[in-house]
Amino acid sequence: MKPLVLICSHDTEFYLFLSHILEVDGFASEPAGGAKEALALADEREFKAVVLDCGPTSITGSAICARLKREPRTGGLPIIALIAPGAENQHLDLLKAGIDESFVRPIAPAKLLDCLRERLALTKRGANGLENGGWLSCGGLEMKLDAHRVRGNGHDIHLGPIEFNVLRLMIEAPGKVFSRDELIGAAWPPNIHVGARTVDVHISRIRKALKTASPGSVIRTVRSAGYSLEKPDD
Repeated sequence: MKPLVLICSHDTEFYLFLSHILEVDGFASEPAGGAKEALALADEREFKAVVLDCGPTSITGSAICARLKREPRTGGLPIIALIAPGAENQHLDLLKAGIDESFVRPIAPAKLLDCLRERLALTKRGANGLENGGWLSCGGLEMKLDAHRVRGNGHDIHLGPIEFNVLRLMIEAPGKVFSRDELIGAAWPPNIHVGARTVDVHISRIRKALKTASPGSVIRTVRSAGYSLEKPDD
């Protein structure tokens, strides 16, 4: 049975994205809008962890965490907070409420998945649901995480560390539009200033590499929004 994760979020689009990431890695998920709904669901389902979506205009994250930690049914569940940019001041309140782990978004999906697996003492997996060493794929494009290897239609594609991390984020959620800030958070080391133009240059390098080995793998530019890896045709 897949480990069941409760996702507390009022953002439907964010929940759908996060639930997709979890599902691909072997988890199941259920949404909840607040503590009352979360506790009601906990009476019906056997959750293994909770993920809190903490937005900049919301102050309910710590309240939900505190409520869940007080209840015998949910008190032992690992609770992970995903804090939106601009809401960093929630860190202290979350710590007081008993949060187990917190990250400021954007966060690479693999980092969240690794945290969940560590908290639940599960074997770490690649984003394609295979144990580490498996291939992550999207159409004719394949990526082997532990070997840092990329193939297009069976041909090796040589990418630098930044390009590899950018492509990894996209291949984990094909069709999703990632902002430049999300790409920076996933691919560059923290505390390094990276401009939009730098992101564009790395995207251009990836496109050039894909054009030769995997022409069917297309990175789409979405004006004023970011970039996405097109989903393969069914």
